[in-house]
Amino acid sequence: MSESPRFTVESPDRGSDKVLVHPTAVIHPSAQIHPSVEIGPYAVIGPDTKIGPETSIGAHAVIEYAEIGASCKIFSQAMIGTAPQDLKYRGEKTKIVVGDGTIIRECATLNRGTAASGETRIGKRCLFMAYSHVAHDCVIEDEVILANSVAIAGHVTIGMGTIVGGLSGIHQFVKIGKMAMIGAGAMVPMDVPPFCTVWGDRARIVGLNSEGLKRRHVSKESIDALKRAYKKIFFSKGTIKQIMKQMDSEKSKDPYVQDFLKFVSASERGLCRPKLKAETSASQTW
Repeated sequence: MSESPRFTVESPDRGSDKVLVHPTAVIHPSAQIHPSVEIGPYAVIGPDTKIGPETSIGAHAVIEYAEIGASCKIFSQAMIGTAPQDLKYRGEKTKIVVGDGTIIRECATLNRGTAASGETRIGKRCLFMAYSHVAHDCVIEDEVILANSVAIAGHVTIGMGTIVGGLSGIHQFVKIGKMAMIGAGAMVPMDVPPFCTVWGDRARIVGLNSEGLKRRHVSKESIDALKRAYKKIFFSKGTIKQIMKQMDSEKSKDPYVQDFLKFVSASERGLCRPKLKAETSASQTW
């Protein structure tokens, strides 16, 4: 917004409220906009939209049926809250919710929900790079990063602190656990356990996201405990169900291991699995 001049105007539709808005912007009468919001040239703020304090909206951005938190940065040509790309959608009144401090870069598209859940939900302090896409009814938790041209299909859940590399695609209904790392160009058709790294087409696990865990100040003891749990789950003899039953009897008290095992046991779609030993010998990340 620093390139565009600031304009302060009074809107008769909102009484004495004032916003820093370019005179070419189009604002629906039902929109509720905090007085500190900046709106750039030719931006369109559509119906049933709420925008929190200190948020900036770039030129030609379109926002509708949305609740945008405080201190968000929405760049030019971003499309937020637009209709789902779902043939079953019949114009039901749904919305998208975007948490505080989230950054949405140029030409990113984030669709609102369908009747299935009623909303798409985006957490706080996320980053959606240029041309990334989040489809209807997704849940993206706090501090998730989608790199350029990532495509997230409908009903996907992505856990806190996960990074999705550029040009990756996530299949509908997939769940990705927190602090996972999706390598660039990955095609992900199955659930990804928390704290794991995956890549490839179709994506396979190549180890724990140890570097990401260290950056989030996870203790060495917890990382070592996760490594043991990871090896037991994916490299022990027997089915996942049998291995889980054995591990339940051991009852690890480490909270990261508990999160890992809870995700594994709850997966309905099925899990991404590690590559064969020959495939991972030169690329293991832990």
